[in-house]
Amino acid sequence: MSNKADEGVPRGWEEYLAVVVRRRWWIVLPLFLTWLAVWGGSWFLPTTYTSDALVSAEQEKVSDLYVMENVNVNLQNRLQSTTQKVLSYASLREIINHFKLYETPSRMTGFFKPKDPVDQMRGDIKIELVGAPGYRGEFFTFKIHYSADTPELAQQVNTELTSLFINENVRAQRQLSENTTAFLDGELADARTKMEEQEAEVSAFKAKHVGNLPGQLQSNVQILAGLQAEMASTQHALDTSKQQKIYLESLLQQYQSAQASMGGDSDAISTQTIDKELQDLRLQLQNLRTRYTDGHPDIVALEDKIAKTEALRKKNDAEIASNQQAGKSKTPVDFSAAEGVQRGTPTAVMQLQSQLKANQLEIQNEQQHAKDLEAQTSAYQARLNLTPETEQELTVVSRGYDEAKFNYNSLLQKQTQSQLATSLGQQQQGQQFHVVDPPKLPDKPSAPNRFLISLVGLAMGAVFGLSIATILELTDVRFRQEKDLEGILPARMLVGIPRLSTPKEDHSRLIVRYIEFGAVTIVALLVFTGNLYVYYNG
Repeated sequence: MSNKADEGVPRGWEEYLAVVVRRRWWIVLPLFLTWLAVWGGSWFLPTTYTSDALVSAEQEKVSDLYVMENVNVNLQNRLQSTTQKVLSYASLREIINHFKLYETPSRMTGFFKPKDPVDQMRGDIKIELVGAPGYRGEFFTFKIHYSADTPELAQQVNTELTSLFINENVRAQRQLSENTTAFLDGELADARTKMEEQEAEVSAFKAKHVGNLPGQLQSNVQILAGLQAEMASTQHALDTSKQQKIYLESLLQQYQSAQASMGGDSDAISTQTIDKELQDLRLQLQNLRTRYTDGHPDIVALEDKIAKTEALRKKNDAEIASNQQAGKSKTPVDFSAAEGVQRGTPTAVMQLQSQLKANQLEIQNEQQHAKDLEAQTSAYQARLNLTPETEQELTVVSRGYDEAKFNYNSLLQKQTQSQLATSLGQQQQGQQFHVVDPPKLPDKPSAPNRFLISLVGLAMGAVFGLSIATILELTDVRFRQEKDLEGILPARMLVGIPRLSTPKEDHSRLIVRYIEFGAVTIVALLVFTGNLYVYYNG
């Protein structure tokens, strides 16, 4: 029979509700007492207040189209560097001494070894990056949290920390900018020295190879072409002078032959010879005019020669006429003073001799000039031949100079931009930290979270009470309902006797129920009021 009783009958929710009602005080009292103990114990925990400040990285006030930053550090790296400086031992020790922090021993000092005040303050400071809306993975703002025993102290210390962050960031940015500018100054000086060395090397090479440099190729070609043209003109003039010499020598020989014979008609011979020479010269002039303009040197020289020959013919005709009037039969080519010609008067033979001598000097000058032109032509031709080799050598020498010059110009531009950025940072017109929300005065404690502790106490009390009720129910085996006997007794139950009570018992039972209801109401109000208080006041 006991085995059947142990098996029991499956219970419905009505039976579980009946168990809760029957064991109500075993549930309510442990719940309330446990909550009260936890809630009351939370007030013995040390209370801390946290002040928050919101700081953002403010962009430059001057557009980057005009001034580029010379320090490119993102907010996370800047904040990490600034945090290390602010949380350094010296900085925190100065704040601790100023506000006289951590002088009162903690309530837990008796259980644990006291910590260094600087380490305690580092633990009370928290830095939190705040993501920018719409910019995933990018941060433009951060929060500074500081926890203290009182709201006023938390706000004051956080204000000091915020100022330290801003000032340290400005100082660090300025220092980095100045270091960058100083570094670029040093690099620029080295680049200038290297460029000057390369420039001196290029200048020395150009001075050594002056005349056959690649930049002088066109001028050398033009000069060589001019020399060749002048050489051809000189050669042509030399040929003309030689022909003139042959002509003058033949003319002089005719005059001398005429003088030797003294009997012939030398006047006619001389006149015919001059006329024939003029005719040949004019034919040559017509031939040259078909190929050259009137300003060509050959045409000018030939016209001069024709003019001299015509002047010689006119002079010769004048002398012949003068001799005929004087009744003299001697030819004008006779230059003997004993024949009756006035001494000192130039004769045709003397003029021819003078022209022949001048012609010989002209031939010598033109030959010398031709030699000089040939030497100059050879020199310029040699320059042109050396130009490709010199160009290759100059390319090798100039490559280092071009690289040094490019590097110098690049560094000069960067150094100028860096100086502008440094000046901008000194005027605090660059990127810096800006306080969006100043440190607030906390209106309730940040720790401990008494509301959460209170809820935990309620949960623990409920578990504790239900556990007691369950144990009591399992250890107290009774038959409370008709169906508890089903499956245990072999016979069916025919009659059930209800509970019989007197009016006095019913009245007493009603009073007890009112008292229980009042007690439960008081417990519920206490729990609700306690939770509401810690929710709004911490």
